[in-house]
Amino acid sequence: MEQLLQQKAELTDKLSWKPVIFSLQNQEDLSTFSDLLKQEPEVRVLDTYLSQLKDLIKSRNVLIRWDQEKMDESIAEISQGEKLWMQGSWIYYPWNNRLVHTLKKEDFIELRTNRNKYKITTEEQDILSTKTVAIVGLSVGQSVALTCALERVAGRFILIDFDTLDLSNLNRIRTGIHHLEISKVIIAAREIAEIDPYLDVIIWEDGLHENNILQLCEGDQKADLIFDECDSMEMKIMIRQKAKEYQIPVVMDTSDRGQLDIERFDMEPGRAILHGRLEHLNLGELDLNNPAERIKVLLSILDFEAASPEAKYSFSEIGKTIGTWPQLASSVVLGGALCADICRRIFLGKHNESGRYFVDLSQLI
Repeated sequence: MEQLLQQKAELTDKLSWKPVIFSLQNQEDLSTFSDLLKQEPEVRVLDTYLSQLKDLIKSRNVLIRWDQEKMDESIAEISQGEKLWMQGSWIYYPWNNRLVHTLKKEDFIELRTNRNKYKITTEEQDILSTKTVAIVGLSVGQSVALTCALERVAGRFILIDFDTLDLSNLNRIRTGIHHLEISKVIIAAREIAEIDPYLDVIIWEDGLHENNILQLCEGDQKADLIFDECDSMEMKIMIRQKAKEYQIPVVMDTSDRGQLDIERFDMEPGRAILHGRLEHLNLGELDLNNPAERIKVLLSILDFEAASPEAKYSFSEIGKTIGTWPQLASSVVLGGALCADICRRIFLGKHNESGRYFVDLSQLI
């Protein structure tokens, strides 16, 4: 009963980020579903269940030439007399007042990932579904999260950011102006839920800090891989120190020249953080509140000489004409693709090395 009351409360929460999933074979779900339709007469109902079911049947029987009679027989066999509206799942999205009829979880995942075959096999997809990724920083990280969700390279996502959406973020974050001043993690969680309501999403709206970082390293929210897309130098260092201690791989995209950093602390527990680029600095004595020392750390991490000409000039303008380094949507989306690709290969044992890599389109094209 407590769970039912909580579910009913979620139905009225317009700032929610979790979809409510109904299985109408369950009597409590059916009751709550009926209450929803009474409480929300303006709810937008989207029912494409039949077309999804047909697609599922065709995907399982690609050699058959389907006509209406054969399809009707197959649907009747699957339905076993049950009405279509009672089958599958109904997904309610409180933030946009939509109620969507989908296939049940197993069938939904099978059909949604059908076009992944055989670039990702069914066995590999099953392995990926057991993995947890943590994404720290949901500006660049939003592209990482959405691409990973689209490809389903993990079954659980931990989204971490304390910030809300500003208009200036909309040069690289895929969302709408109706989300201004809403938490970036909520925005990303909603986007994922609208792609795949069966993915497990956890949000940390207070960001990452000393009091919660251990939750990524042990216990029921332990990450199998951490994406570092945060701006804080302190956090970049702390993430790697803990990841090294607990042997968790870290991946970072920097949105310049397609730069991708991979640190396999799971395979190389003795590896120096950030490829040893900070070893000439005494981290214990650094004052990262001092702008000069922050820049020193940043340039050590990024390698100023390897940066693009535009990035080099931008660094000279930080604090003068711009407040922070610029990032373009094309670079951010490329970074999302690179991160999702390497995440999949790490989880499937197809990439076992650390290093810094460049997918520099200005050189390739």
